[in-house]
Amino acid sequence: MKKDSKGYLALVLHAHLPYVRHPEYEDFLEEDWFYEAITETYIPLIEMFNRFEEEGIDFRLTMSLTPSLLSMMADPLLQYRYLRHLNRLIDLAGREIERTRWMPEYHELALMYHWKFTRARQVFLERYDSNLITAFKHHQDAGKIEIITCGATHGFLPLMPNEKAAQAQITIAADHYEKLLGRRPRGIWLAECGYRPGVDQLLRNAGIKYFFTDTHGILYGDPRPRHGVFAPVYCPDTAVAAFGRDRESSKQVWSAKEGYPGDFYYRDFYRDIGFDLDYDYIRPFLHSDGNRIHTGIKYHRITGAGDEKEVYRPSIAREKAADHAGNFMFNREKQAEHLFGLLGQKPIIVSPYDAELFGHWWYEGPDWIEFLLRKIHYDQETLDTITPSEYLERHPMQQMVQPSMSSWGYKGYNEVWLEGSNDWIYPHLHMMADRMVELAGRYPDADGLLLRALNQAARELLLAQSSDWAFIMKTGTMVEYAHKRTKDHTGRFDRLYNDILASRINEKWLGEVENRDNIFPDIDYRVYA
Repeated sequence: MKKDSKGYLALVLHAHLPYVRHPEYEDFLEEDWFYEAITETYIPLIEMFNRFEEEGIDFRLTMSLTPSLLSMMADPLLQYRYLRHLNRLIDLAGREIERTRWMPEYHELALMYHWKFTRARQVFLERYDSNLITAFKHHQDAGKIEIITCGATHGFLPLMPNEKAAQAQITIAADHYEKLLGRRPRGIWLAECGYRPGVDQLLRNAGIKYFFTDTHGILYGDPRPRHGVFAPVYCPDTAVAAFGRDRESSKQVWSAKEGYPGDFYYRDFYRDIGFDLDYDYIRPFLHSDGNRIHTGIKYHRITGAGDEKEVYRPSIAREKAADHAGNFMFNREKQAEHLFGLLGQKPIIVSPYDAELFGHWWYEGPDWIEFLLRKIHYDQETLDTITPSEYLERHPMQQMVQPSMSSWGYKGYNEVWLEGSNDWIYPHLHMMADRMVELAGRYPDADGLLLRALNQAARELLLAQSSDWAFIMKTGTMVEYAHKRTKDHTGRFDRLYNDILASRINEKWLGEVENRDNIFPDIDYRVYA
C-alpha cells in the first residue's frame, strides 16, 4: 500500500456466460461464445496475472466467475471442443499467412493471430491441462485477486418472489464455489446488479459478506448515505455490506460516445474474415450448417462511423491503450484527492465492468488493464488498488443504510427483464419455482431414480431462471435460441414434475436429459425444502 495514498480503486470484472452446452450436436454456434471469451478475455487476463507475479508487481482486482461459467470451464466436453476450435483457428491463421504473403499490412496481422491462437493453446493445454479454474484459484490464493460468486445461473433476484427459490440460487452458488475454489465466497455479484430489500438476508444465510449495487441503489437508500457511493454501507438487519458503482469511472469505459473502446484506432469488432472472404475459401472453417460466422480474425480498425475501414495497426492501438490507461489513472487520482478533502477519509472508487468487454468486444482491453495496473504500481502515490474484503477489514466501521431496489440495466430497475418481449416467461418460472418447493417438501428422503429425477428438476428450474434469456429477448439478438432454451427447460421440468407425481419416471429419457443439462452434478434438491 502507498504510504500517503488518498483513496482506493476497486476494479471489478464480472465474468459470465449462460450455460451453453449441446452434446447432441457436433458443433453449436452459441458454444462459440465460450470459446471466444477464453481466447480473447480469460487467457489474456491470466497471462497478465502471471506476468505481474513474475515481476513482483503488486495489484488487487476483484473478479466474479459465475457458477455457470465455472461449470463450463470444468466440463470435459467443452474443454475438448475448445481445443478443437483453437486447432481450427490455428489452421486458418496459417492459411492466412500464406494468402497475405504479398500484402504486408495484412500479413503482419495474420502472423499476430497465428501467434495468439498458438499461445492460447499452449497456455490452455500445456500449462493448465485444459482447466483454467486452477489458474484463477492460484492467483486468488496468492492474495492478488478476489474471486466472487453470482447466482447459480445468473437468476434475476428482484423478479423471484419465491424466497426458497431465490435462496437456492445463492446457496447452490456458494456450495459450487467452495467445491471448485476450496473456500466459501466472501462476496457476490448479484445478476444484473439486481437488488431488492430482503436479498441481503439470503446472502447472509449463505455466509456472504458483501455485494454490489448500481449507484442509485446506495444513493436512494434509507437513511441518505453520508459518503455517497464512496464508502460501503451495511444493511441494517443483516450487516451485509453493499458497495455502490462509481458512475464517473464507469462512463469513461462504458460510454458508446465518450468511452475509450470507441477510439478510431482500436480494432473493429464487426469486420471479420468469416464474412469478408470468399465463401469457398472460408467454408472448411465454418460449422457444419455452413453459415458464416465470426472467426476472430479481424483486419480493420474502427476508423469511423461509416463502412469504409482502414487496416488495423496493433502498435498504434497499444499506444492508445497506454494513453487511455494513463488518462483513467489521472482522473481517478484527481477524483480521490477531491473526495479525500471532501469526506475527510479515503474514498473507495468502485469500477465494475463486464469482463468480456476486455478482449472480446474491446480487443485492446486487457492491454488497457495491464497498463493501468502497472502505472498505478510504478507511477503514482495517490491510489491503492483494493478488494472489498480488504477494505472491510481495514475499515470495519460503516454507516447502516437500507439500499433501494435497483439494477444496472436500462433505466435502473427491472424494465430490461420484464417488458413486452419477455414477460410471457414469468408465469412459467414462478409456477416452476412453486412446484419445485412442493416436490422438495413432498419427498424429503428420496433415493434412487426418484432422487435423480428431483435433482434434474432442480437443474431445469435453475437453467430456465437464467436472466440471459430475458435479456436476449429484449435486445433482439439470438431471440429464437433464448425462446428455445426457456421452452426446453420449462417443458423438461413439467414432464419431470408430472412423472414424479405419477411414479412413472422414464429412466432412459431421464439419462438423456441428465447428460445434456448436467450443470451442478452434486446438486441436492432438498435446498428447496
